[in-house]
Amino acid sequence: MTQELAPAVRDQAAAHSSGWWRSAVIYQVYVRSFADSDGDGIGDLRGVRERLPYLADLGVDAVWLTPFYASPQADGGYDVADYRAVDPLFGDLSDADDLVRAAHGLGLKVIVDIVPNHTSDRHIWFRQALAEGPGGPARARYHFRPGRGADGELPPNDWESVFGGPAWTRTTDADGTPGEWYLHLFAPEQPDLNWDRPEVRTEFESILRFWLDLGVDGFRIDVAHGMVKAPGLPDIGAREQAKMIGAQRLPFFDQDGVHEIHRSWRALLDDYGRAHGKEVIGVAEAWAPDSERLALYVRPDELHQAFNFHFLTCAWDAAAMRAVIDESLAATASVGAPTTWVLSNHDVVRHPTRYGGDDYGLGLRRARAAALLMLALPGSTYVYQGEELGLPEVVDLPDEVRQDPAFFRGDGQDGTRDGCRVPLPWSGTEAPYGFGPAGSWLPQPARWAELSVEAQSGDPRSTLELYRSALALRRELPGLGDGPMSWLPAPEGVLAVSRPGFVCTLNTGRAEVSLPVPGRPVLATGALEFAGGTVRIPADTCVWWAV
Repeated sequence: MTQELAPAVRDQAAAHSSGWWRSAVIYQVYVRSFADSDGDGIGDLRGVRERLPYLADLGVDAVWLTPFYASPQADGGYDVADYRAVDPLFGDLSDADDLVRAAHGLGLKVIVDIVPNHTSDRHIWFRQALAEGPGGPARARYHFRPGRGADGELPPNDWESVFGGPAWTRTTDADGTPGEWYLHLFAPEQPDLNWDRPEVRTEFESILRFWLDLGVDGFRIDVAHGMVKAPGLPDIGAREQAKMIGAQRLPFFDQDGVHEIHRSWRALLDDYGRAHGKEVIGVAEAWAPDSERLALYVRPDELHQAFNFHFLTCAWDAAAMRAVIDESLAATASVGAPTTWVLSNHDVVRHPTRYGGDDYGLGLRRARAAALLMLALPGSTYVYQGEELGLPEVVDLPDEVRQDPAFFRGDGQDGTRDGCRVPLPWSGTEAPYGFGPAGSWLPQPARWAELSVEAQSGDPRSTLELYRSALALRRELPGLGDGPMSWLPAPEGVLAVSRPGFVCTLNTGRAEVSLPVPGRPVLATGALEFAGGTVRIPADTCVWWAV
């Protein structure tokens, strides 16, 4: 028996099946590393605005901006002190307004980060909570608890921070004596909010409306899977370090209660969109243990998209890739949502280095091929700044320049996120390669001169021109973007994706393969050899065909 949807949900499902976001290519801008307009070595909103024509020319549909809110920058802006203010490092509200208007003038949509799991310890709410002391309503907005042990000297439970060490920090009372502990799943400067409190929910609804009124087209929701904790904050028991990525089932991640929050936000976004004649979206950064759990975040009455990190973490292996693609498509199809595909972001090692290790040539070949596969798959794709240049991870940053809080805590995440956040090379032969009028907040490698936008522009063999061509074809070929897909027979180590009027062939093996020519080649990441009706495709190479 088929279950009938309620009318409101049925309307949402219909809207869910259309919309710009289902096929969009969204470019992630890590603001402090994109472009510096004022010479302080840190990227800013004006710098982003001045470089928007580059993104329009690249062929993306939308820009996602990492946090630029007022922040002490303990975790690169993901510790927000004021959600309605722009940090002076990045400009002011007028710069944000100018950026949104300029983007819209170029046909680009703008998605901004929202950080609802935690605030900065400098946020007015947390300062009030510390000043108020135990038992007050200000403390109820966070997770304060007495410690365990005879004198409360032990943390309230055994939870560990994703950044390493205990997920609890002890406060000091006004009289100087040790006080309660507060929960922080990340850095101590990032206390977790208590989403059981109505005022927390009301405040964030107001924040969403504030930025919608400024003109943004959607929100990427940071730690969308972590906002609700299991009742009673139970011990985990196991001593394995908590991770953002993986199949761990933890009492502070992927709790069912988060879905009520996301449903309320979807209703807010839909209501606002209808009232203003536009589609505004919510995107979950949700690290779920499997594709089926991830799909729950994109049911018709929840969020529009969720990042598919299972594809990002997949090995360079045709069988593994096919399994992840099949699982991802099946899970999202079950709820009528598009799948998203991403290879890199500001929290992981860049994929040329993941695929090749110390062998940059190997990693780049695989990265280029993976990009064509990703852009050929059904749904929406995310491009992290610099991947269109083939930038590798910077693995030799001196300790004294690192700023990733996980690096300083030692036993949490690997502490290497700075390596994927090094400022972009735009032009010139010496650092900072056009990033800004002065230096850059992280040093750029000398070898990046040949990887700059200027150096690669116009070179048909470059990774930049590969991305430009692929994104142009993705718009021109009617079978790409959201829509049906099937697999064609292929030998071991090869994937053959069929879309309407289109075939994508990827050779992940160590040797070239000979295959029947499926159509007219329109783009390839390596040199092809044709003989009669067959084509020889080199190792680690992807080809697009029009059929």
